Formats: sequence, structure tokens, C-alpha cells
Amino acid sequence: MIQDLICAGLFIVVFFGTRLFFCLYEIQRNRARFAGQGVESFAKNSNNGEKTKQIQTMIVAGSGGHTAEMLKLVRGLGSAYNPRHYVIALTDKMSKDKIISLEKSQQSSLSQYMISTIPRSREVGQSWFTTVVSTLHACLYSSLLVFKSRPNLLLCNGPGTCLPLCLAAFAISIIGIQRVKIVFIESVCRVISLSLTGHILYYLSDQFIVQWPELQQRYPLTTYMGRVV
Repeated sequence: MIQDLICAGLFIVVFFGTRLFFCLYEIQRNRARFAGQGVESFAKNSNNGEKTKQIQTMIVAGSGGHTAEMLKLVRGLGSAYNPRHYVIALTDKMSKDKIISLEKSQQSSLSQYMISTIPRSREVGQSWFTTVVSTLHACLYSSLLVFKSRPNLLLCNGPGTCLPLCLAAFAISIIGIQRVKIVFIESVCRVISLSLTGHILYYLSDQFIVQWPELQQRYPLTTYMGRVV
């Protein structure tokens, strides 16, 4: 009985270790292949060249400047990025209104979108002790949301809200449920150093875009594209 449990445990470790290795390998290969080509080119090629196929896209809107940057980027996306699933923090009311306004201005007969909310990992001024509990709650909630939605592409640009979603997307990629491509765009306000979220997703995102050459020089695994928005 004990030997069976040990064998089962070793099998699980080897299986997920192998999945982790190949996921990280594919990420590095994608970065080299799509360097400098932009979000549209990356997503279309990641979709096996099927330009007419719909790319189910999950878009994380932070708050304030993060939302403004992201929505400017969304305006430039083609109709193939459909349906669009926006995710905002539970306490972020302004982003929801901006998203609805954008979608109404761009609405076509083929467009589809929805908005979901998730709890924040940490509110402004929240103690670090209680942050552990709230982060675990946010990760669980995000995992269920990503598992249910199963997007092809996860698009985010820096707010802490996106971290649990990216970790969930990476986890279901490792398990083999759904390969989710993660594109992370570092905020334009980051000139010489990455954000905390950026430091974590630097190794997990399929494409990591920066908007300043100084940042690209310090972090060679990034793609410098100038001002994205």
C-alpha cells in the first residue's frame, strides 16, 4: 500500500514536472518567434494561422490609468478577438462604465462581450497579514473563473488584479485542460524597473511587452514596441 502511494506520488511529480518544463519551453520559444510583432500578430499565429477563427479573449482591466491604457489597446484589436471577457475588481465601478461605453461605440452584429468581477488580492492600506487570506481567496475565485471561461488569450497590463488570473491560466495550461496564451504589457509609467506583477510574470507570460527601450535593455526577455497606446 505504501509502495503504491509512493509510486503514484512519483508519477504525479514527474508528470507535472514534465508539463511545467514544456510549458516554460514553449513560452521562451514564443517570445523569440513573435518578438516585436505585437499582440495581433502573436495571437493570430498562436491560433495556428486561422485568421478567421474567433479568439476568445480575456481582458483584465485594473483601475484608473491601467484601465485607460488597456481600453486604448482594445480599440485596436480586430473583430477576431471575440467574445471578449473583461475582468475587473469587485470594488472597481468606474472601469465597468468605461468598458460598456467602449463596447457600445464599437458594437457590430458579431461582437460579444461580458464583464466579470473578482475580489482584490489586496486593497490599499490593507495589512500584509490579512493580504495572505485575501490573496488565496482571489486565487481560488480566479481559478474557477478561468476554468469556466477557458480563454485562448489572456491580455493584461500590470495591475495586481491580473496576477491570480495569470497564475490560474498558467496552472490549467500545465494540467493540460486549456493552453492559455498570456500577453503582459508593462505600464508606460515603468521606465527602468518592472512592477511587482511584472517581476512575477516576466517568466510566465508568452509575450512580455515594454514601452521604454531602457526597460528592454535591463530585461532581455521582453519585447520593446515603443508606446503601445
